[in-house]
Order: sequence, then C-alpha cells, then structure tokens
Amino acid sequence: MSPLTPDQRATLLPALHGWQPCPPRDALRKVLVFEDFNAAWGFMSRVALAAERMDHHPEWCNVWNRVEIVLTTHDAGGLSMRDVELARCIDRYAEEAGARTA
Repeated sequence: MSPLTPDQRATLLPALHGWQPCPPRDALRKVLVFEDFNAAWGFMSRVALAAERMDHHPEWCNVWNRVEIVLTTHDAGGLSMRDVELARCIDRYAEEAGARTA
C-alpha cells in the first residue's frame, strides 16, 4: 500500500465532508454525534464489520453518543486509498444512523 500522491490528495480529500487533518500525523479525524449510546454502538459495530472485510481498521474512541475516528495507514506511513474508502463507508453508515458531525 502506498501513500496518496499530491494529486490524489487534492482530488479526494476535499470530497470527504467533515474529515479534518489530524496533525502532526498524516491522518484524518472526524467526530460524530449520535442520538444515544445504542445508536453510536450500532454504528461502530457496522463499521467494525466493514473494516474487518477491508482489512483496514480505524483508531477510535466512544463516549456515550460520541465517536471520534482517526484514519491513517500505518503500512503506508500516512494516508492511502484505504483511508479514503473507509471514510466513504463510515460516512454512509453515519448518515444512515442519523449522526451529525461535531
């Protein structure tokens, strides 16, 4: 797995709504807020199953109805297409769960 090129970054990253850089790392971060703990946990379960299928796992933290997610590809030394694909998947599941970006 290789890191994103400058051209890929310029094209792909702006299309990932609500994802922010996570300095000093080459990573993306997003915080989602759900209706309650059950909604947050259900979302995390769906993402966990997808991440396992993709063999690419997020760094995350859950406190009641909030889920903080950090994406980076350790093997690539930073952001890769795996992160973009997982971010898109996360965004679909978050929308279906009625989450909002914090």
